[in-house]
Amino acid sequence: MTGVNRRFGLAASLALTLASAALWGVAHLAAGRSRTGLALMALYVLVLATVLTVFTAFSTHLLSLAVQPRWLTWLTVALVAIALCWTGVIVWSFLLVRPVAGDTFGRFLSTTLTIALCALVLGPTAYAARLAYLSRDVVNTLFAPSDTATPVLAQDPWNGAERVNFLLVGGDSAPNRPGVRTDSMTVASVDVVSGDTVLFGLPRNLQQVRLPDGPARAQFPYGFTGSGPDTPGLLNEVFQFAEDHPEMVPGVQKGKRGPILLKQTIADMLGIPVNYYAMVDMKGFAEIVDAMGGVRVTIREPIVYGRYREGLLAAGTRKLSGEEALWYGRSRTDSDDYVRMGRQKCLLNAVAKQADPMTVLNSFERLAAATKRAISTDLPQDLLPAVIALSDKVKDAKIHSLNFVPPLINTAYPDWYLMRRKVGEALEEHSGKKTAAPRHPSSAPTADAPVSLDATCS
Repeated sequence: MTGVNRRFGLAASLALTLASAALWGVAHLAAGRSRTGLALMALYVLVLATVLTVFTAFSTHLLSLAVQPRWLTWLTVALVAIALCWTGVIVWSFLLVRPVAGDTFGRFLSTTLTIALCALVLGPTAYAARLAYLSRDVVNTLFAPSDTATPVLAQDPWNGAERVNFLLVGGDSAPNRPGVRTDSMTVASVDVVSGDTVLFGLPRNLQQVRLPDGPARAQFPYGFTGSGPDTPGLLNEVFQFAEDHPEMVPGVQKGKRGPILLKQTIADMLGIPVNYYAMVDMKGFAEIVDAMGGVRVTIREPIVYGRYREGLLAAGTRKLSGEEALWYGRSRTDSDDYVRMGRQKCLLNAVAKQADPMTVLNSFERLAAATKRAISTDLPQDLLPAVIALSDKVKDAKIHSLNFVPPLINTAYPDWYLMRRKVGEALEEHSGKKTAAPRHPSSAPTADAPVSLDATCS
């Protein structure tokens, strides 16, 4: 007997349509189309097994694939193909088992159920495809395109290096001054095997900064001194000065001159290579905080903010809005640069910890838009899987911090040789390997600087 001659009542029609949405081919078997039904069941099992395999056996690589535009494109195509196939099976099943034409009420109910089932499949698929599209857009916007095809995680992405060093910058701008000042600068030196990390914090007000060999040092042979009242010659001005003066980094386009000169300057200052940088604009950072729904921090003492003491962040554990978080990380009223440095690190740490998967998913579109405006970096796309893998190691490893602030360093007359020696000692202590550190005979012995995790918010 063929499916055309089969007749189904309302209850059977609804049950078979619903069953076919959960397991393809059930309605076809009931309608007498055994071969088609078995083929659909086999296809369903194959698709389900493939999905389960991907999310179990390859779960460790899923996040790495999510930052590769090519894989995101294929993921979108696969999701759409599966959803269309699924809805096609639902509609086909409905057509085979729907009530007879004279049963108007039965036809209405079964049609409504079919439409609802199709929406149940297409809705999440459309949302997932939208997330994949936004992720692809963020990756393409923030990271330079890769020169190679799909990266191979088994290869050594760090070219034999034992440590990779990232310059993490917090940029700030104000209406009364042009450009961006890099008021927060930290070099994260990460052991590529263990993930153990040492953070080197640099104050914004270091003076007489020695610029790297070349046109920059030729212009400032005795250290960076700026070019007037707007640039008195602090470390946080190097970035924007390079952007405004092409001759400092000849042959490099605007937007890249600042990062290159700042990386080279800090590399010479610390005696280690600075491989990559990432800069967060503080105003854009406030948008990220708002997109997350705020960030919760513990304030030890009240924080006054604004040139004219416009506001107050009361002590206690509370959730800050984007604007409040901006002032939390920016204010120096009744405090100083070094207290602010600590608050900025605390704030970034709090945001990182509170950006859980559900928070990210619930506000993904706003976060994606804010991230594109707030972050700039020179990390290439083909290195992103390796960075993701390295970040997993860092989460379970020890993080130590060494800040070059008074009394260890006199910011007006920094002892560059002492700084390099301290960097070498810190890396040697926390890597178990000898790290060459320049010494200078005139450097007086000093007490070892504390190396500990910065975790205090105030």
